[in-house]
Amino acid sequence: MSTVQTSENSHLESIYFAGGCLWGVQEFIKYLPGVVTTEAGRANGTNNNTQGEYDGYAECVKVTFDITAVTLYKLIEYFFEIIDPYSVNKQGNDVGLKYRSAIYSKQQCHLTIANDYINQRADADKIVVQVQLLTNYVPSDAEHQDRLTNFPDDYCHIPPELLHKYKSK
Repeated sequence: MSTVQTSENSHLESIYFAGGCLWGVQEFIKYLPGVVTTEAGRANGTNNNTQGEYDGYAECVKVTFDITAVTLYKLIEYFFEIIDPYSVNKQGNDVGLKYRSAIYSKQQCHLTIANDYINQRADADKIVVQVQLLTNYVPSDAEHQDRLTNFPDDYCHIPPELLHKYKSK
């Protein structure tokens, strides 16, 4: 699922979106134009595995995208379609620190683009989406990967008509 950058695929970059339960975020994002792969995971916790007590992570989706097919700015715009950017640690019925909304990256230029996107919005002063350097990432267990594709009747905080808005028929 993960893609490693090499000279052959230097047009691929990765960003990490946290917006409530990762099942819906992954299901929505995987169908966006220019998205190459998605992987459910945990961002900025302290553990290097999924075992043990909660360690401060945010549920997230690692998104590898083709910069020749979609801009990061456009991906952020898509992401904002599925979150309530004013909600602290809550999306739909998902409540708690692990459900916070955030944009993480290992690249400072990505964080600059995310901050610019937020700051250019008329409601920028109300937005509580975190924009932070990715310090740790752990892939989720297999049962959480592509969960809503495999179990479409599971709970999702994103309305069905929005969840598959960009899925080709």
